[in-house]
Amino acid sequence: MNQSRMCKTRNTVQRALILETVRDLKSHVSADEVHAIVSRTHPTISRGTVYRNLSKLAQEGVIAKHSMPNGPDRFDYNVSNHYHAVCENCGKIVDIEMSCLDGIENKVDNTHGYSLSGFDLVFKGLCPDCMAKGGKDNG
Repeated sequence: MNQSRMCKTRNTVQRALILETVRDLKSHVSADEVHAIVSRTHPTISRGTVYRNLSKLAQEGVIAKHSMPNGPDRFDYNVSNHYHAVCENCGKIVDIEMSCLDGIENKVDNTHGYSLSGFDLVFKGLCPDCMAKGGKDNG
């Protein structure tokens, strides 16, 4: 097998492992979390390989990438339009089960000259676990 074929095969295997991990977890994982899980069974996979493949999968629309305030980017197996809630204490992120507002991006009065390509709507609050522990700073 020639060198370029070996790299392509290896990349395809690594990419498949990374995608499978994101889909199996059914949560909003960071690249570091994906790396930690994949490296348990494939210890030679580098953090850079995980980051590159996650970014590529997101660019292709296979998974979704969400930039979270005050935290690492998160990768989501659910690529449909949906909203999120993030716990201000522990950082847990969940999908909000509600219909998306059709055309919300068209209702934004763009006074700053941006060409909008999308949006992430994130609700903030405390998750049930942190509320049960007494609120903020107990997580």
